[in-house]
Amino acid sequence: MQTLQHLVFPTNGPPGVLPLYVVPGNSEPTVESAYEATLVAGSHVSFGSYFNAFPASVWRQHTAVDTVTLALTLTGSGEITLYGSDASGRATELASSSWQNSVRTAAAHLSLDVALEGFNSGGWCWFELQPISTCTVSGSWVVDQDPLRTGNVTLGITTVNKPDFCIRTLQTLCASPTTRAVVDTVCVIDQGTDRVADQEPYKELAEAFGPQLRIINQENLGGSGGFARAASEALLSPRSNGVLFLDDDVRIEADSIFRAHRFASYCHEPTIVGGHMLDLRHPTVLHSWSEIVDEANFMWGPAVPEAERHDLAGGGLTQESWLHHSSRTDYNGWWMCLIPTDVLDKAGLPAPFFIKWDDAEYGLRAISHDVATVTMPGVALWHVSWLDKNDSVDWQAYFHARNRLITALLHAERPRGGFLLRDTGRLHLKLLLSMEYYAVSIRNRALVDVLNGPGTLHRSLSQALPSLRAAADGYVESTSRPTGRPPREVDADDGVTQAGPSGLTLARFTLRAVARQLLRPVPRRATRKPQQTLKHTEAHWSVLPWHDSVLVESRDGTTVRWLRRDRRAFVSLWVQSLVLHRRIARRWPRLRQLYRQEFPEMTSPSVWRGTFAAGDESPSASQSASE
Repeated sequence: MQTLQHLVFPTNGPPGVLPLYVVPGNSEPTVESAYEATLVAGSHVSFGSYFNAFPASVWRQHTAVDTVTLALTLTGSGEITLYGSDASGRATELASSSWQNSVRTAAAHLSLDVALEGFNSGGWCWFELQPISTCTVSGSWVVDQDPLRTGNVTLGITTVNKPDFCIRTLQTLCASPTTRAVVDTVCVIDQGTDRVADQEPYKELAEAFGPQLRIINQENLGGSGGFARAASEALLSPRSNGVLFLDDDVRIEADSIFRAHRFASYCHEPTIVGGHMLDLRHPTVLHSWSEIVDEANFMWGPAVPEAERHDLAGGGLTQESWLHHSSRTDYNGWWMCLIPTDVLDKAGLPAPFFIKWDDAEYGLRAISHDVATVTMPGVALWHVSWLDKNDSVDWQAYFHARNRLITALLHAERPRGGFLLRDTGRLHLKLLLSMEYYAVSIRNRALVDVLNGPGTLHRSLSQALPSLRAAADGYVESTSRPTGRPPREVDADDGVTQAGPSGLTLARFTLRAVARQLLRPVPRRATRKPQQTLKHTEAHWSVLPWHDSVLVESRDGTTVRWLRRDRRAFVSLWVQSLVLHRRIARRWPRLRQLYRQEFPEMTSPSVWRGTFAAGDESPSASQSASE
């Protein structure tokens, strides 16, 4: 029998994650280990949970598996009921049984089969236990079929100055022999100055992993440069059948790696397999169920809007029908994503984007090569939410703008990316009205670089970031200052985009706001001192245009930025934005052809290896942990 996923319990995740593993009735189980728990007599515990239910429809749709078996080891005595759901979330009892051990420490082995032909359009399988006496439970979902593909996965962790996170991830992996058994090599692509290998716990980890752990030091080529390095290493290993990307600022449920690998090994065709993102600060909150790129304005977003920022603790499998649907997926976020080496051979390595849109571009590129992408239920990690970051107005705004446009030139089916240019033009005006002049200046620079063509993308991997940071010196709003206050607690929904005016109301708002910018002088006192302090939730784009000089707090209240109105900057940056947008619109067909011609070579392993060679810090940049 081949194991597809283990029954797991929380040992390495953040606090408060038990609802992701079990749905306790009148008593919570006692977690004995990552794979075993104790249930008290008279309790009623459901395993219809995110991590322990079996995503039957996904296996039915993408693999040749036709029957799956729930295999449990149980002490004590009690009753078990097996359930299955349909695409609407309606549950049906599939089977029931009981177990009884005359000796308290004796174990019963119980198996229940589930035929998957009824799960074509959606649904899960799960079980519930009612112990008559105190019992322990462990088990897995297994299948009596061999996988279609053999080989292990190369695990690629790209990091820049987050050694504590990386050490904790390595410790989690090291403590999970079942996960390590499907991993060829753990490659840590260290692009920072605070090295993972210099941390105190690393020596012990290196000894435990031996040659299975490698540290590759290279200059900072961004997320795409780090993940491309991991993918290149996977292609060079005869034992790897794929590469699994992991972000650095995460906490991982180790069995997720095992599940992603097993699922990919059973798929009819080589398939990209991704995991869900759970919010590290609010660990039962799911970022989104699957990701798509909207052709109308060529912007990423959730395929299931009601799934965005959903708290699974308050709405799990038995409460939310959309959790049982099959949904479209265009790409997987590279916080966790497995790409088979067959796909790398066919579609190439990541785009040389540094950060932003590299994952979406690769997913769309895979679609053009008839490669499916699946975001796998029950495969997830906890990630620092980007709601805690300021990446839409800091130096990352450049990459947001440039890489979205390039991805559209490569993959958009509608002329000029549909409403893309209108959307980015409006965004520039919104930022200018909000006194975010640095963000617009580097977004305008991004448009210039798109017009200049793809030839400098690889070279810019090491050059763009220092230049963007240097450009921030002339903008007061680009600097954050500490408030001296301790971090405040924030709600899971604090920071989610608020709705502003729309329709005719938006048109009137824009006219009034622009007129104020152009006609009303900036009071001299506003240039010397902020007039007001706004909380993060108050600093909305529909509020900021009516201020001349404000301090805006960060989400947790520990820092502030000074936004100060500048009429000259507003006019010059807006005119530049309008001119550049018009140039791109006019040259779109020519740019589209140019980028599509040159990108296959730019994403080839040979070109990437040249970039790595130029940026390696020394001939010994790639080292085994055992050396």
